[in-house]
Amino acid sequence: MKTTEQKLKTKIKGGITIFILFLILSGLTAFPIETELSFLINYISPLPAFAQVWIAKIYYAVKETNDAYPYLSYGTDWLAFAHIVIASAFIGPLKDPVRNIWVIQFGMMACIMVFPLAFIAGTVRHIPLYWQLIDCSFGVLGFIPLYIIHKLIKQLEIIQTAKNN
Repeated sequence: MKTTEQKLKTKIKGGITIFILFLILSGLTAFPIETELSFLINYISPLPAFAQVWIAKIYYAVKETNDAYPYLSYGTDWLAFAHIVIASAFIGPLKDPVRNIWVIQFGMMACIMVFPLAFIAGTVRHIPLYWQLIDCSFGVLGFIPLYIIHKLIKQLEIIQTAKNN
């Protein structure tokens, strides 16, 4: 039968593993942006009209830019790479959650920083408010599991401290 400590470690490792996978997947979606937008335009019709118009506008801007200046997409390649690099930082807490709790805290801070970036840069770049809110949702969706993992690590720390005293 598993001890409370073992159960906590299992939950923590599972949560971190899922977080790493989603971070990598979200990064990998930055590579084929033109293809993804084309798919949305051609195969997903139940989107509201305002979203269809916005996605079509973005698709044609990306397509024209890629046709004329393909090297600009190199920036989104680096975005994808950054997601993968950041995901690799979470290997530390995967191995030793208590010692590397700072990585979880860093991730939580990064999720909070999504909000000012989305609202400031979104406004400057004329991104519709609903799109800025979608971007903010990634901050929320990242923060919630990291917060839960953080609480579990704190519980594990209490158990390990008591065990070592």
